Amino acid sequence: MDSIDANRRLWNKISSAYQHEHDPQIGAAPRLWGMYSIPDAHLHALGEVTGKRVLELGCGAGQWAGALAAEGADVVGLDLSEAQLSAAARTMGDGRYRLVQGAAEQLPFADSSFDLVFCDFGGLSWAPAHQAVPQAARVLRPGGRLVFNVASPWFEACYDEAARRVTTTLQQDYFELDAIAEGDGARSYQLTYGDWVRVLRGAGLVIDDLIEPRPQPATPNGYNETDPPVWAHRWPAELLWVTHKP
Repeated sequence: MDSIDANRRLWNKISSAYQHEHDPQIGAAPRLWGMYSIPDAHLHALGEVTGKRVLELGCGAGQWAGALAAEGADVVGLDLSEAQLSAAARTMGDGRYRLVQGAAEQLPFADSSFDLVFCDFGGLSWAPAHQAVPQAARVLRPGGRLVFNVASPWFEACYDEAARRVTTTLQQDYFELDAIAEGDGARSYQLTYGDWVRVLRGAGLVIDDLIEPRPQPATPNGYNETDPPVWAHRWPAELLWVTHKP
């Protein structure tokens, strides 16, 4: 858990620039997943949310949370960063929702509090999965769903740190994927496919689907130039896990 404070400092530092650069893409339309803004209507991952209690792990400026609240969900947006929560409070529209500061590893909610827990490159990218997934499972009601999008281990294994971009050759040891240094002690996290399965099943969750969102070759990536669409069209850049608690 020693990355919590460092990750908070990182996101407090970069929040303004991040939202300025990416808010138009994230908030362009509701329910857009990942780096290529693939509609949930094409992926069928999230499901109906009207009347359900929903927790977003790592809500950022609240683009997802606000959209789901506008659909009639009772949404809580959780984020580690005060700056990100301030951005969400400033931009909150008609879809009102509650904001809570906290870490995915230490959720400040009672057991069986939510019908849906989800994130899109949020808390489950920035917290050790063996700590955060059991927390998500704990706060889900029986029948509740955990749905989340993270980077694929293919992307990390093919990422050239010196060139700062993904390549067509293996660069990293697949079986050593774990913490990724983001500077000044901050870390994001990655697992192999097998480790994801073990962590999810170990938390008592049932895996319903594993979607590998596939953009078309000309689909723009509005986040960075490290992952060109032609690469993500040939190999999975993202993993969208769909699970439920029995």
